[in-house]
Amino acid sequence: MSAPESVPVAGAVRKAMWRLLPFLGLCYLLNYVDRVNVGFASVTMRPDLGLSATAYGLGAGLFFIGYFFFEVPSNVILHRVGARLWIARIMISWGIIASATAFVQGPISFYVVRFLLGFAEAGFFPGIILYLTYWFPRVQRAKVVALFFLAVPLSSVVGGPLSGVLIDNGDGVLGFDAGWRFMFFVEGIPALVLGIVVLFVLPNRPRNARWLSKDEATALEDTIAAEDEDEVPHGPGLKAALRDGRVVALSVVYFGVVFGLYVLAFFLPQVVDELEGSLSGVQIGLITAIPYAVASVVMVLVARHSDRTGERVGHVAVPVLIGAAAVAVALYLDSPFMVIAAVTVCACGVFAAIPVIWQLPSTFLTGVGAAAGIALINSFGNLSGFVGPYLTGWLEDLTGSLRAGMWCVAGFMTLSAVVVVAMRRSVGQGRGDRLGAPHPTTSRSGE
Repeated sequence: MSAPESVPVAGAVRKAMWRLLPFLGLCYLLNYVDRVNVGFASVTMRPDLGLSATAYGLGAGLFFIGYFFFEVPSNVILHRVGARLWIARIMISWGIIASATAFVQGPISFYVVRFLLGFAEAGFFPGIILYLTYWFPRVQRAKVVALFFLAVPLSSVVGGPLSGVLIDNGDGVLGFDAGWRFMFFVEGIPALVLGIVVLFVLPNRPRNARWLSKDEATALEDTIAAEDEDEVPHGPGLKAALRDGRVVALSVVYFGVVFGLYVLAFFLPQVVDELEGSLSGVQIGLITAIPYAVASVVMVLVARHSDRTGERVGHVAVPVLIGAAAVAVALYLDSPFMVIAAVTVCACGVFAAIPVIWQLPSTFLTGVGAAAGIALINSFGNLSGFVGPYLTGWLEDLTGSLRAGMWCVAGFMTLSAVVVVAMRRSVGQGRGDRLGAPHPTTSRSGE
């Protein structure tokens, strides 16, 4: 019987699934809503503030510059002081700044608030990815990350219509002169509240969880420590991890995948509005929810299959290539319904790849090296959140069409697939989890 199948470990994992994932998923849902609600506000905010497509893309993307510079330090701090304190700090600060977006008056204040929001949020996502490695054995992590990452498509399924309702009905409420201002103010408050809750309910490690017995906590921590020792007996330290070529390569992979993710998030509402003509905020939100609803199901199924087979690289490359092809096809479709179908396929490819990508760093990183490496991959990858909106906005201003920008999306996604296939031999060489081969000890009992 493999370690993950032992009774105390199975019980601890089951409890952690129910105690941690719904709460962390809700936190990430709020995180993502506050990050991309600017896409839903753009239809009315741009004319109100006098923003061109280029200026809007720059402001939307500046979030990731602040995010980039504080990402690695933030994750290293989390590793050292514990998730409870640091995740709370992140959430409280981003909630305050997200609500402050309601008070921007022009391009400069828009740029400043977006930069500060990125600075405040830095470390949240990679911190949670690192945190999950403290609680779940390797054979279940892709599925666990997929369940956590469900917050992103759900943020559009839920957040899109919600943002639309607030925008459509917020004019004049609480003294705000525009619905989009009311939307920003309201949607920042839950993050602030949950940040305070984190201080009281989030345990740093299994040994700190009051809902685990001593035997369960000890068995779980011993199992994960043994896995790390077996798979990565001599993982690089902080400085070595930051210089590791595999970390750089995975940064390129993640850059291309996230390029597609954020362009969808920031510009899909505008694409829908152009396709259908004059739509209300609620209608735009409902239509843009379709790709994310389908993608959420596909993402979990692909992650489960990757865990079951132990194969990682193919589960990244194939979905990303399919998504890139869907973007290219969408450019030549006239029917709005067919365009949304193609965008849905693209979203499925992007979301299916992301949880599996995050299993690759743990094949050669552990400890503080993992904290730094995961953060660096995420920070460089998320620079596409700056490059994507800015580049596609600039190309739209230059050509009068979103087509050139969407070709860039397809190109970067294709690059990601090529790079991850090229590095197949340099990752996943641990003794128990070789990429491309079935996992010899994978249990289906945890599915």
